[in-house]
Amino acid sequence: MLSAAHRVIFCCGRAQLIGAVCASLFGGFAVTAGVACAATLQPVTVAVVSLAGDPRYAPKQLERAYPEHPAGRVLDAARMAVDDTALALQEVGVALVLRDVQLADAQALPKALAELKSARVQHIIADLPPELLRALVQQAPTVLNGAMVLNVSSDSDALRNEACSGSMLHIYPSRQMLTDSLAQYLAARNWRKVLLLQGPLPGDQLQAAAMNVSARRYGLKILQTKPFKLSGDPRDRDLFNTRLLTNERDHDVVAVMDSHGEFARILPYATQWPRPVMGSNGLMAMAWHPQWERHGGPQISRRFQKQVKRPMQSQDWASWVAVKAVAAAMGENPKAAISQQLKQLRAGELFVDGNKGPRLSFRSWDGQLRQPILIGHGDGIVGLAPLEGVLHPTEVMDTLGTDEKESKCQMRP
Repeated sequence: MLSAAHRVIFCCGRAQLIGAVCASLFGGFAVTAGVACAATLQPVTVAVVSLAGDPRYAPKQLERAYPEHPAGRVLDAARMAVDDTALALQEVGVALVLRDVQLADAQALPKALAELKSARVQHIIADLPPELLRALVQQAPTVLNGAMVLNVSSDSDALRNEACSGSMLHIYPSRQMLTDSLAQYLAARNWRKVLLLQGPLPGDQLQAAAMNVSARRYGLKILQTKPFKLSGDPRDRDLFNTRLLTNERDHDVVAVMDSHGEFARILPYATQWPRPVMGSNGLMAMAWHPQWERHGGPQISRRFQKQVKRPMQSQDWASWVAVKAVAAAMGENPKAAISQQLKQLRAGELFVDGNKGPRLSFRSWDGQLRQPILIGHGDGIVGLAPLEGVLHPTEVMDTLGTDEKESKCQMRP
């Protein structure tokens, strides 16, 4: 039989269960226990800000389930992370509370920030398109008297360079990190001759530009860059003909840059010659894969699948880690100002466990989370970047993405 004091401690162990579970366990006493717990824990609100009409989450887009595209809202993963960090934060008297903020459009941002200010929110998990994310990080620090914005879905290299912010941390890997990972793998396999297929969308062009940078870094040769186009116009049929686009046989691999995903989906096994496909389909670089089998990965994926009823994607993993980064800062010093929390995170003084092996830390120059990148396909993992043998003067994980000497970011916290 537990004493009253022990029952209070037991109930406090998981902040999110103070009401419901304690009530089922201890009946009438649970109300008293829940009040006691709530009185001793300082609530810290973390806002998950997204776009209500985000085309990435349109029902038809989710049904298509293109590789590495979101499969659902990242709020689901944030909830799981609040559960995972509750016990550790209870030791320092803190409980994280999530607030779901869905913007109708860009014009709704000032009102939303004013509401967050009233609620004294300074931690924001941002799942937004690049332009809206840029507007958020420009306005939030001033309106909220300091803010920490954690990017969990945008791979924009510009947001980590010329458009960077000292208030923003990037959990999701940059586009350059992803193409560097693929380039390392191709170089290690000695698949150095690349045929690059590029779509007409701005995202396709940015992916192709990153791939060209990675090719130069790791000694790959882009033999040709050919445009493709999804179109019902008979005049454009040659730009959709996969055999015609891949008819030269000198290449070792076909790299497809398709931010939409439709063309990349039909390309594997549809090339003129038997060549592997990589980039937006086939061999891909990912922050997370449901089939990651090491460092506790299966446990994370299974719990997410059980709770949310879908596989964990890279954006979900980033949201889960973002909450853990906030918890790391709060656990180190729960009374520290937001500027001090940012300084400690970006200085590499605090670490996060992302269940990918090494402890993860942030880069001081652009706020990007250093992390291994999984290289794989729909059914499993074939490699992990940085690959063995790749060297760096100080930190091998800085071989992925923009290194300090290359950075165009001038803003530090």
